Amino acid sequence: MTRVHKILGQGRAIAFPGVFDALSALVAQQSGFPLAFVSGYSVSAAMLGEPDMGMLTQTEMIGRAAQICRRVAIPILVDADTGYGNPLNVYRTVCELIAAGAAGCFLEDQVWPKRCGHMQGKMVIPKEEFIQKIKAAVAAKADRDFFIVARTDALAVEGMESAIARVQAARAAGADASFVEAPETIEQLAEIGQRAPGPNVANMIEGGRTPVLPIEQLQQLGFHLVLYPLAGLYGAARAMQEIYGKLKNEGTTAGYADRLLTFSEFNELIGADEKFLLAEQFDSGAREE
Repeated sequence: MTRVHKILGQGRAIAFPGVFDALSALVAQQSGFPLAFVSGYSVSAAMLGEPDMGMLTQTEMIGRAAQICRRVAIPILVDADTGYGNPLNVYRTVCELIAAGAAGCFLEDQVWPKRCGHMQGKMVIPKEEFIQKIKAAVAAKADRDFFIVARTDALAVEGMESAIARVQAARAAGADASFVEAPETIEQLAEIGQRAPGPNVANMIEGGRTPVLPIEQLQQLGFHLVLYPLAGLYGAARAMQEIYGKLKNEGTTAGYADRLLTFSEFNELIGADEKFLLAEQFDSGAREE
């Protein structure tokens, strides 16, 4: 049983955030979330300043995932996009993510270069090709602690029947969870929750195509993992716009103290005291010599 299965075993739907660097992951952990998700959209925006349109590479995403997994104790799921190539590439991607410390990944069926699931112009690979990628991911996982979410974007391209058939086949091939991306109505959410094999992922993007619903309602509809992948990114961007605007327009941040962590609060968040204690051990040893 994986770490994510154990969390799901508590019997209630789990809401969890997207993160994009070690700092945002620390905030998620400090906030009490049982797991977090490394969003490709967010990493592309934060690291490259670019949209989620296939510009982020496999090595960049795995490198960022490794930085995050080294810094926090909670399980981290990682956006593996399309696996960055054919089934052999998928196999390598899963092995690299496990080595990085990831607890699982999302693997999708878009044509590369992919784009955000709530953007226009998506295309999907044939169902059989997608299933081969899922099989490669499952083979790479073997019996290790790794949770594979099969994501399909076929709803917008081929319709509901195709999307349901894809996640059903992916689950039969060994994936651990189903994710039909970008339903546009509560009725579509209800159909997915009823027909797609659970556990099911609901992707809550503020301003996106899918209605943002309370977790209790989503649980009733048949969803178990309720992801808010961009809330932290959008909140951070808004906060920076406000504080930078204040500084540019007035030449000071005076009056905005309540919108900022204090120096000591931030140092506590990033673990400065632990590093001071560690440094003292080595300083003491050097003095004794």
